[in-house]
Amino acid sequence: MRIRTYANRSSLSRAAAADAARAIQAAVAERGDARIVAATGASQIEFLHALTSVPGVDWQRVEMFHLDEYVGLPLVHPASFRRYLLDRLIGPAGIARYHLLDGEQDPDRAAAEAGARLAERDPDVAFVGIGENGHLAFNDPPADFVTERPYLVVALDEACRRQQVSEGWFPSFSDVPTRAISMSIRQILKAREIVAVVPDARKAAAVQACLTGPVSEMTPASILRTHANTTLYLDSDSASRLPPAVRGAVVEADA
Repeated sequence: MRIRTYANRSSLSRAAAADAARAIQAAVAERGDARIVAATGASQIEFLHALTSVPGVDWQRVEMFHLDEYVGLPLVHPASFRRYLLDRLIGPAGIARYHLLDGEQDPDRAAAEAGARLAERDPDVAFVGIGENGHLAFNDPPADFVTERPYLVVALDEACRRQQVSEGWFPSFSDVPTRAISMSIRQILKAREIVAVVPDARKAAAVQACLTGPVSEMTPASILRTHANTTLYLDSDSASRLPPAVRGAVVEADA
């Protein structure tokens, strides 16, 4: 894993977007198209805006897969991750080939259908974040590090659900769904490259636990340390609890 720390969220987002665009372009040049996995949430908004603004990406050759989605949440709900991706990535980029997780249908069926498509070829690049409880996608602790199924139906823990309220996606804790469809840990690690975008002081404790503690199901995102081609993009706030030797020097964005 590579760790890059930036002065603020804006420089982090621009740097991560430039690197993500290069990964997509390299996959298109090598194989004729690129398969990507897209994350959602407040931490990804500025990154996705920067990514869709990078010139020269042939989005018509990109096939997008969905990282996770709530069970039972309609597309029109403000917290719908399908709506989020349509508004912030698919629409602005003009992606024609995409696979969204429909949490309104039977979740086991939706997971199986999306998994069958994804299993045809491993993703070229996956965009991920880290939750306040250390989750990776919606794999809350203790996460399943073993299953090879591409997607799982998972229960959301209290910390995860409270994060969704604090970020403004839901008016109250009781409004947050209790289950979600999530890409599995093993499937995320099958991506050829992982771009982990983690800004904000709210994530500092989780970043510290994932980088300085053991690789453990109790800190699911710690598993990213085992993936040789992962880059973790931090800002000065999310890196604030890391020892200097781990955090490294603050660098400036390339773009």
